[in-house]
Amino acid sequence: MKQYRKAKKTVEVSVAESVRIMRELQELSQSQLAEETGIPQSTLSAIENGRVNLGVERAKVLARALKCHPAVLVFPSWTLGDEEAA
Repeated sequence: MKQYRKAKKTVEVSVAESVRIMRELQELSQSQLAEETGIPQSTLSAIENGRVNLGVERAKVLARALKCHPAVLVFPSWTLGDEEAA
């Protein structure tokens, strides 16, 4: 396997984009997600458009509804270093 190199990420994803992507993967509208989380649709829109910071508490609530770990939303561009991946 030494002839292969670890794949490099080519796309950077913002926190705002990660929320939208995860919502769309769950096939939820902003209104549906708002209903499920209690977060107003207007706030979800502002988060997805980068006008409002996600914050830890909102990340926890959204992650529960989107069936993912909060870190997926808060740290979308994080990757393991070579020494950690081994």
